[in-house]
Amino acid sequence: MMSPILARVPLESTLLAAAVYDDSRRQLELDFRDGTRYLYSGIAPCLFRDLLSAVSKGVFFNRCIRDRFPYTKLPPEN
Repeated sequence: MMSPILARVPLESTLLAAAVYDDSRRQLELDFRDGTRYLYSGIAPCLFRDLLSAVSKGVFFNRCIRDRFPYTKLPPEN
């Protein structure tokens, strides 16, 4: 079975540039404005929705995601 193509969602944030969420794997890929990319595991769908609806994506990330979930640093995109 092929993986679905997941949409990259641009974010209005001074910290975060974009997000990609994989519901079946509960993984959140975040692109930061400085060019770094991280993949976070164990992210519930409601947490992703809350990130998207947060007034400040950066504040939400720092309070609810950073240092709370396992993550992997990804190579920069070409």
